[in-house]
Amino acid sequence: MGAADVVPGVSGGTIAFISGIYEELITSINNINLSLFKTLKKEGFKAFWKQLNGNFLLALFSGIAISVLSLAKGISWLLENKPVLLWSFFFGLVVASIFFVGKSLEKWNLAAIIMFICGTSIAYYITTIPPAENTDSLPFLFLSGALAICAMILPGISGAFILVLLGSYKVILDAVHEWDFKIIITVGLGAIFGLLSFAKVLKWLFTRYKDITLATLTGFILGSLPKIWPWKKILETKVFGDKIITIREQSVSPFAFEGDNQLLFAILLALVGFSLIFILEKSASKK
Repeated sequence: MGAADVVPGVSGGTIAFISGIYEELITSINNINLSLFKTLKKEGFKAFWKQLNGNFLLALFSGIAISVLSLAKGISWLLENKPVLLWSFFFGLVVASIFFVGKSLEKWNLAAIIMFICGTSIAYYITTIPPAENTDSLPFLFLSGALAICAMILPGISGAFILVLLGSYKVILDAVHEWDFKIIITVGLGAIFGLLSFAKVLKWLFTRYKDITLATLTGFILGSLPKIWPWKKILETKVFGDKIITIREQSVSPFAFEGDNQLLFAILLALVGFSLIFILEKSASKK
């Protein structure tokens, strides 16, 4: 999830879903409320930890944090130097995710189909919005963290891409590189606020309208595909400080992609990403 969340266009929520932990994640986050601290006061730490599902959350968020901190520089280098290969891997992964999430529905009825189309349209529209100019205002970064974490736990909607749209992505990535704790803590507090708030909405939707919610999430994943198509022609860029951000781009055929001699490797990586989903599914079903 951490590796996926670093890449603008790929959702950590998709990884959570295909690895079979999505609903447990939402339920566990919803356990963080006032009653949890009453349990701590009355029954002690052991009961508190059990009600929190602490082992699960500790393992998960430690993994995300370690991945983000250790892979941020590597992912940044790949985005700049080997973008076609990186996007090919994630494209294959996301395509397989559409089949995986879609088959989770008990029944595809008219309401599910309508919400699938709506989800696809919303996600596609989000990918067409031009990014905002970078800002390092702390209140804005707090809001960015809150909105991005909501996207990160939604399959198909990339939290990192939301940060790009808000103009916060490079500021936050640079803060991670440079260990700027003021910005990291501000974004982290915003993320905690957003996560606790949005998880309640998701839990309610899964409890009452599970198939419709799953259909919408499947649409989100499908609608995000144009954003992560590996072969793109850059139409317009904008310089923010020492960073160059793509404003407009156009998907092209891999055979029309100028200077590309990586087609075979790109196809192989897409197949690896596609296969990884089914390997994860098989592993999750056993465990």
